[in-house]
Amino acid sequence: MSEEIKKTEQGQSSLPERETGEREMTLLEVVFEWTSALIFALVFVLLLLTFVFRQVTVSGPSMNDTLQDGDRLVVTNMMYEVQDGDIIVASHGENYDNAIIKRVIATAGQSLSINYDTGEVKVDGVVLREHYIKGTTKEPSRPLDVPETIPEGYVFVMGDNREHSLDSRSTDIGLIPYNNIVGKVIFRMYPWYSLGSV
Repeated sequence: MSEEIKKTEQGQSSLPERETGEREMTLLEVVFEWTSALIFALVFVLLLLTFVFRQVTVSGPSMNDTLQDGDRLVVTNMMYEVQDGDIIVASHGENYDNAIIKRVIATAGQSLSINYDTGEVKVDGVVLREHYIKGTTKEPSRPLDVPETIPEGYVFVMGDNREHSLDSRSTDIGLIPYNNIVGKVIFRMYPWYSLGSV
């Protein structure tokens, strides 16, 4: 009888130890799974930000009132084909080393003319209705001799703040090669009150 009691006591005393051990293993597994998931998510986001999406910050007033100095934007080049009206980021201009944020006015094969007296911009013979611009389209101090037709592999860009924008009208920027286009602006992430698509 005493042997049975001892066996029972031994069995009862060993049971909590097994349960505790099982709980510790389960907790370790949960922690490992959560850590693995977080690391995977972080790597995935970093890959997206490196190869698909990029974050840029607007510097200067050249895209007012559409974009403001300090706005933080998301840019992508995934399956991107340049189109008129797109707001793009280009790595630099002809004689300008900094990245620029401008609007595409004309693409390869389109005819372009700018009347600096009236401020009218014509693409393929049609006057653009530019509700987004601020000020008048003026001739810069170092004007580019704008070709009648935009050559293959290039785009013509201008800032929305036409009186305060260094863009394709100037020899400092000139026509932008496709290879210099970082991507299209698709989203404003800061400031929070302006959060949304651009």
